[in-house]
Amino acid sequence: MSETSPPGLPGPDGALPTPHWRPRLHFTPPAWWMNDPNGLVWHAGRWHLFYQFHPHSRVWGPMHWGHASSSDLRVWQDHGVALAPTAAGMVFSGSAVLDAAHTSGLGSAGAPPLVALYTLHDEAAAQAGQATFQHQALAYSLDGGGQWQRLPGPPVLPNPGTPGTRDFRDPKLRWLPERQRWLMALAVGDHIAFYSAADLRHWVHESDFGAGLGAHDGVWECPDLFPLPTPEGELWVLLVSLVKGGPAGGSATQYFVGHFDGTHFHADPEGPGVRWIDHGPDNYAGVTWAGVPDGRAVFIGWMNNWDYARELPTAPWRGAMTLPRELQLRRSGAGPGGVWRLCSTPAREVQAGLGPVLWQTGDPAEALNFALQAAGGCAWLTCQADARESFSLLFDNGLGDGLRVGFDAVDGVYFIDRRLAGETGFHPAFAARHEVPRWAAGEALTLTLVLDTSSVELFADEGCSVLTSQVFPRAPWGRLLCQGPVQGLRLQALG
Repeated sequence: MSETSPPGLPGPDGALPTPHWRPRLHFTPPAWWMNDPNGLVWHAGRWHLFYQFHPHSRVWGPMHWGHASSSDLRVWQDHGVALAPTAAGMVFSGSAVLDAAHTSGLGSAGAPPLVALYTLHDEAAAQAGQATFQHQALAYSLDGGGQWQRLPGPPVLPNPGTPGTRDFRDPKLRWLPERQRWLMALAVGDHIAFYSAADLRHWVHESDFGAGLGAHDGVWECPDLFPLPTPEGELWVLLVSLVKGGPAGGSATQYFVGHFDGTHFHADPEGPGVRWIDHGPDNYAGVTWAGVPDGRAVFIGWMNNWDYARELPTAPWRGAMTLPRELQLRRSGAGPGGVWRLCSTPAREVQAGLGPVLWQTGDPAEALNFALQAAGGCAWLTCQADARESFSLLFDNGLGDGLRVGFDAVDGVYFIDRRLAGETGFHPAFAARHEVPRWAAGEALTLTLVLDTSSVELFADEGCSVLTSQVFPRAPWGRLLCQGPVQGLRLQALG
């Protein structure tokens, strides 16, 4: 959530404010348009979140980097615009790192710089039909991310103009200690290109990955390559987002698991189908934070979908982030034939800040709805069930809106059904039921739901089965009906 919000007055675009949909636990900008998370870096005790931002409209436009930070991944302080467009172009997606060893020469021994690499997008050149309108540019901060300076001169990695490089964007940085070089993963049309540099300024092409692999219904975007431990040794994960072709329709993020030798990424066999980090409609362009002290892979995504992002009914802001999540690898299926699944669960910082238990199985049944009402329809909910039987949880608000979440034992899928969950008419693709397969075995299952004012996130199978969905009820959820064999139900305040 954001520490400050603008007054409840119509904005310059005439839209009436919708404070009832302002999330309590998810980051939103105070106003205007937001999309991809950028420049995620942990520094000096704070989690920095930069983001694609248009500070003059609730629709996409000339891209800036907005900036927010948090000490606990729950309460965010928004710092306004960090980088604005110039005559050379817009500030598209990218990443940031702490250059602790001063490889860039942009800091000093007592003040290592934060360095951001972003895509410089020349919209005039794109509209003119030129092939090279996206280049990688560098900016740096000597005060911990408050003020940024651009590196003078040409971009540090200009578009080579070779066939297939029209889309040349979204650099993600990582330090490779064994090579004493920086690695850049860059989205180039239908594949990811890897570059390296000793100084963050002079880049050499190392290898390419992805042509003919995975899903290709849309241009590849927003890559992220990082290692994760497993009982069988370290593996590497590559995230790649696509504007269309996701399992719920529209935008989504796929991933590959494999090995990285310092120059080349080699994916293990994919197994049955493409692997998605989230089967819901509203988790896109997510990447991980750099510099996390304990080495965890902490991820956040844009909680939206390009199918309808421009029509969302919120004001004066438009766009939210998912909960921050920790990523781990777990095998789905027994033995060496099992497939590695990238699992995500709410970050421990988020869970540590939860409020008291409002209701749990064993309390008077009539107190359940009172507890939900007292929480304003926002809660952290867990339950256990028998995977051999179907069940559902129906949330309603007395106005005819209903959000149904549950498990279909016949098809072996979890689902979120938002077709009747309030405002849906702003786009024909919004009202839908979305599913994710159950990736765990056994008769017992545990389900965690995070209900916020305008979203629901489902985590099951230790985070291997995940759905993220926006919802816009006309009033807060005030009643919960359990249908089927649900046990161990617990309702906890978001904090």
